[in-house]
Amino acid sequence: MIDEPTRRLDEGALRALVPWVLAGLVRRGEDFDAAEDALQEALLEALRVWPEHPPRDPRAWLATVATRRLVDARRSEAARSRREVTTYAEPRPGATEDGDDTLFLLFCCCSPELAPASQVALTLRAVGGLTTREIAEAFYVPEATMAQRISRAKRALQGRRLDSPGDLAVVLRVLYLVYTAGHAGRADLAGDAIRLARQLTLATEEPEARGLLALMLLNHARLPARLDSAGRIVPLDRQDRGLWDTREIAEGVRVLQSALAVQRPGRYQLEAAIAALHDDAASAEATDWPQILAWYDDLVALTDDPVRQDPAAVLGRAVAVGHVLGAAAGLRETDRLREVLGERHRWHAVRGHLHELSGDLPAAATAYADAARRATDVAERDHLVRQAARARAAEPC
Repeated sequence: MIDEPTRRLDEGALRALVPWVLAGLVRRGEDFDAAEDALQEALLEALRVWPEHPPRDPRAWLATVATRRLVDARRSEAARSRREVTTYAEPRPGATEDGDDTLFLLFCCCSPELAPASQVALTLRAVGGLTTREIAEAFYVPEATMAQRISRAKRALQGRRLDSPGDLAVVLRVLYLVYTAGHAGRADLAGDAIRLARQLTLATEEPEARGLLALMLLNHARLPARLDSAGRIVPLDRQDRGLWDTREIAEGVRVLQSALAVQRPGRYQLEAAIAALHDDAASAEATDWPQILAWYDDLVALTDDPVRQDPAAVLGRAVAVGHVLGAAAGLRETDRLREVLGERHRWHAVRGHLHELSGDLPAAATAYADAARRATDVAERDHLVRQAARARAAEPC
């Protein structure tokens, strides 16, 4: 929602302020689309005024100017409709404007009125502060397509008081997708997702909320080792574990234990348990693969059709089977998944890993190359190309 001229003023500061101010306006009952338009006008005014007269409280300044724009718009509409102008008194700043309403805004973006793709896009826009172009790049769609998707989402909410937000399961899913977008390269967005997940655990006793927070923390702890100095992906088994954030791991484990103690396991808790076992291993060789396989067994049992409903889980389980029962057993698992998942790049990447585990380097190189051809993320595609080249280079003469 920050346009290019405004961005040059101070992108980081404005990104941080936008969700807070928008959330306060929506919490007060303003129409979502009108509030966003008013805030955009306030940002443009900031561009004009702030360089010479920076405000003491930028957030309050933006909220005040956006509120005035909303009042002006209502007065104009009232005049056109021959209604009394005095009906629309300027609202006084509410107490919520001094707090953090972004969790409320997250629930609003997950309204049942919206399709899942629109929920995610609107959350990235309103809560994450991403531009339409950045969201389009995250979804690998043209910017015009994403602009239409966001516009449809806002039209669906137009004129509605946002008092029927999405349910918790939807919010958790969308929040994890926001985190994933950040984990893939936008560290600030990942941090925002973790902050919101912390707030969510204070607002609900649902153990899956704590499971999600634990999963984020346990994955985020490995972020410093995920890329090398050239920005290339480093696979988990080759990461420098000394770079992992041990404090974040310890917190993630504590949060996970409190969730599992409720004895109502769900997807995020089980995924967090798998992540915790990877984080706990001093080396790749010390990984407790039998326990990881047991957690994967529980994870795939959560759905009636895990191959279609949770392909990442069944592929992860195939890797665990390969490490516990042998690479041949893991490859047989992937053979069983070929019909449904055979065109996905991750299926081929898992095959490459299992062939490499078995010592069949030519087959591994072929599988990695097949995965690279199907990958849409540039960094992941380049990583798979390097994996294929490495396997070829290691082939016996």
